[in-house]
Amino acid sequence: MTFDPASYVFSQPSAPTAIRASTVLPARRENVELRTGDGHRLVGELAVPESGEIKATLITLHPLPTHGGFMDSHVYRKASYRLPALAGIAVLRFNTRGTSSPRGTSQGSFEEGIGERLDVEAAVRFAVERGLPNRWLVGWSFGTELALMYGATEPVAAEIEGAILLSPPLHRATDVHLKEWAAAGKPLKVLVPEHDDYIQPAAAAERFALVPQAEVVGVDGAKHLWVGEKYAGRVLNEIVAEVLPGGTAAALPEEWDGPVATAHA
Repeated sequence: MTFDPASYVFSQPSAPTAIRASTVLPARRENVELRTGDGHRLVGELAVPESGEIKATLITLHPLPTHGGFMDSHVYRKASYRLPALAGIAVLRFNTRGTSSPRGTSQGSFEEGIGERLDVEAAVRFAVERGLPNRWLVGWSFGTELALMYGATEPVAAEIEGAILLSPPLHRATDVHLKEWAAAGKPLKVLVPEHDDYIQPAAAAERFALVPQAEVVGVDGAKHLWVGEKYAGRVLNEIVAEVLPGGTAAALPEEWDGPVATAHA
């Protein structure tokens, strides 16, 4: 059965609630479908603020599906739970071709990052057609490869402001792609865990030196999967600071005084 985001049950606590991994804050959430240029139907979810302007839009690209990555990978799930309410940010999550999650299974099969170019294009096109403003790619692990390979060239480049990379392995993405980002001049923020399995902060800084505008941020103590609320929260704060117009130095609240729901794994 396909998960319905309308099934969250919200209640009003008598006191402010600490925001935990399973805390869901109010938003307008809907199941969506993306159509690729080669005819595949991709399943996803869009979460937008309940009211007020949408200040930015995250188009999320998940980790490697052959190793457990999908639209519900925990950092993206928490982004969709929190950022519409806390920061006025829309979050688009979707399963790339052949990937399954409680939302459902996207058509097609895994294509090693090649056919997935059309998935990235479909997600960006959807965001444009829905009128979602200030659009940013956010890639995590395999998702960073897609962002690097396809974000700085058309038809995607003209429709996004920049990209944020979480734990880039730089396996599929090459210096050619980094030079394309350099030429595009679009912002590129790179969050690299101190204990990453693939590339660590010093080596990442050396590789991304090809992109003059890239900001490489090493995160002490973190690992590739950003496990733990401390590290997930750090990622969300870094994302918000990058994408909100004018930037923001204020950390996201850790409590919420309003209706809340609880997500069940």
